[in-house]
Amino acid sequence: MKKQMRVLFVVVASLLSPLWAQSWEPLPSDPYFATYKPLQAPATETLVLKPGDRVAICGDSITEQKMYSRIMETYLTVCVPQLRVTVRQFGWSGEKAPGFLARMASDVLRFEPTVATTCYGMNDHNYQPYQEQYGSVYRDTSRAVIRRFQQHGVRVIQGSPGTVGKMPAWVKQAQGTVEDLNHSLAEFRNIGVRLASEEHVAFADVFCPMLVGGFEAKQRCGQDYMISGKDGVHPGWAGHLVMAYAFLKAMGLDGQIGTITLDMAAGKATASEGHRILAAEPGRIEIESTRYPFCATGPANEDSSLRSGMTLVPFNNDLNRFLLVVRNAPAGRYVITWGDTSKTYTADDLARGINLAADFETNPFSEAFKRVDDAVAKKQTYETRQVKDLFHGPEGQADMTMTAALTEKARAPLAAAISSAFVPVRHTITIKAER
Repeated sequence: MKKQMRVLFVVVASLLSPLWAQSWEPLPSDPYFATYKPLQAPATETLVLKPGDRVAICGDSITEQKMYSRIMETYLTVCVPQLRVTVRQFGWSGEKAPGFLARMASDVLRFEPTVATTCYGMNDHNYQPYQEQYGSVYRDTSRAVIRRFQQHGVRVIQGSPGTVGKMPAWVKQAQGTVEDLNHSLAEFRNIGVRLASEEHVAFADVFCPMLVGGFEAKQRCGQDYMISGKDGVHPGWAGHLVMAYAFLKAMGLDGQIGTITLDMAAGKATASEGHRILAAEPGRIEIESTRYPFCATGPANEDSSLRSGMTLVPFNNDLNRFLLVVRNAPAGRYVITWGDTSKTYTADDLARGINLAADFETNPFSEAFKRVDDAVAKKQTYETRQVKDLFHGPEGQADMTMTAALTEKARAPLAAAISSAFVPVRHTITIKAER
């Protein structure tokens, strides 16, 4: 009898040990966060991406906005061009995870992606306080999506839903309060965390940075700041920057765009991969770059601004480091001019390195960056039409194979335009002692 009791205890302990061992994501100490219990998300330990990867960005209407997906594609094109990654977006308004599972083969797998990101849960939670019947469907279907991708050799990044900012007036079945809905979405996030751990895939935490960033932005910028969008669900550029940050971090990218180093005493400069020194002297460096920093503009206090989103997450520090390091500078302070902008730094600042991408909102890359980004926007716009209107329209119903072939011919020059827009940029940095 005692032996049986010991065996029973071991079995029960083994079942409960994951619950005892679970830990939580750290949240700010403000009472606003006290009732949230987000599970610790699995960290991406290595780079998920491989050279030549084909990335499929999948999700609901938030993905179909073609904003975070556009940020991601532009980033992957210009910030890490050595990986030669290509991207397609597959957003579908109003979609839930079961709807995506049903269309995976016809819409996504036919293009043979090697990496897929998913972002569901917003519609799956049905804009209700958490109900296990909804969570169970989301859990089972998301697992099926992951396994279907894996059967085709696709590496998956399971994304969480984001947050809501107000009760969506256009959702007739919405019930509860905004807090109820965000707690429900937090549970859907936790389902995703468990799935990622169980299925050994990467996880992109969209929920926590939007929850924290949205709260802190309201404290700093006012109650009208809506990280989740003016309708409460569809973010503006600030919210989409946060979303893109979550997915790019989950890909394991290190954020090192480049380092330019000048020795003032010797008048010699060096550059990291993707940048070439054309000329150097004690106060001037001329460079040619085939790798861009991510260029974002806009007011820091508006939810429609990419630059504002950069204040809510450590985007520049984690993903966008384009450093200038100046050594052996004899004066105390220096004026750095890059493009049409000048800023002043101490010699100690320069010796440690300054992040040009963070400090110079408009810079010599801005125009070239915009051309690439515009080309990405045009291609992604067509991808929505290709899948939603043509694959699922009369053309696809009549002959899907022919429709896919013809639409690929229409898409090809749009993809080529991105490559054509991405050209080397020549730029000059001047370093002058402050008078």
